[in-house]
Amino acid sequence: MADLALLERLCCARGISGCEEEIREIILEEIRPYADCVEVTPLGNLLAFKKGANRAKTKLMLNAHMDEVGMTVTYIEDNGLLRFATVGGIDRRVLCGKPVTVGKGIPGVIGAKPIHLLTSEEREKSVPVKDLYIDIGALSRQEAEEAVSPGDPVTFDSLFDTAHGMIKSRALDDRAGCAILIDLLKKPLAYDMLFAFVVQEETGLNGSKTAAYIADPDAAIVVESTTAADVAGVPEDKQVCHVGSGPVLSFMDRRTIYDRAYYQMAFDAAKETGVSCQAKQAVAGGNDAGAIHVSRGGVRTVAVSLPCRYLHSAVSLISQKDFHEAETLIERLAEKIAGGE
Repeated sequence: MADLALLERLCCARGISGCEEEIREIILEEIRPYADCVEVTPLGNLLAFKKGANRAKTKLMLNAHMDEVGMTVTYIEDNGLLRFATVGGIDRRVLCGKPVTVGKGIPGVIGAKPIHLLTSEEREKSVPVKDLYIDIGALSRQEAEEAVSPGDPVTFDSLFDTAHGMIKSRALDDRAGCAILIDLLKKPLAYDMLFAFVVQEETGLNGSKTAAYIADPDAAIVVESTTAADVAGVPEDKQVCHVGSGPVLSFMDRRTIYDRAYYQMAFDAAKETGVSCQAKQAVAGGNDAGAIHVSRGGVRTVAVSLPCRYLHSAVSLISQKDFHEAETLIERLAEKIAGGE
């Protein structure tokens, strides 16, 4: 099963969309001794091919994205404060007061107008990103420019904690998927398979689009995290999926109608391996499948996701049980697809 120490290393590395180099180097270090062929594409995807005991009857690509949501510096004020834009779909409600790291390791905090200066109406609303700033402690533009520049990436600072059978960290979307694929690649395979660790999922599925074009697979398994809304105040029929109830299988989202036969095959694989799984009970969101399934002449695609609370925030939460059971399910499903079932 995937190593939690490796997952911690991946989650603590910094890599917003377009700045995935640190993540890619960790993955390369892990997989080079096991892959038969490794390629870094012009956009920055990492494609790794591994031979199995048998030639695949169906050419299969397993996909996870390396990037995380974050921010980027856009402007430096005369007083040294930094204006920024979000990179990916961050909920602005979670931003104010969060500690961050800017550029090459510069600590900062996201700030806003002091609460005692807000009107009663302003206190009831989340602060727009245009009214937020990052404070690195610089007292002038010149001082700030010695440390940071427009275009520098900004990532949340957060913990990595495994208490109570859970995993709490930033960037679990999709470093957990990367960790699963790394562990699968290290194992003996029944069939040849291609592993794609892709860039820029959070900003438009750019990496998966180009990876699928290069790889030209017949089928794909997308390994992801998806929103679990099983929290206080959310009606049962709106909770989408539940942490601790096993990996999530999607029949449709806003970008993809998933292959119906593979969707059912995933449930069969879960039954065969004795792991729990659940259907995603909403047509919402999207992932790399949106680009992969329409590549070239079309790719039969299935998604296996980890139920994740507080997605796209400074700290997300998944279950260790779901994490390990997802790998078991994906391993069996990949074998069935590559074997031509």
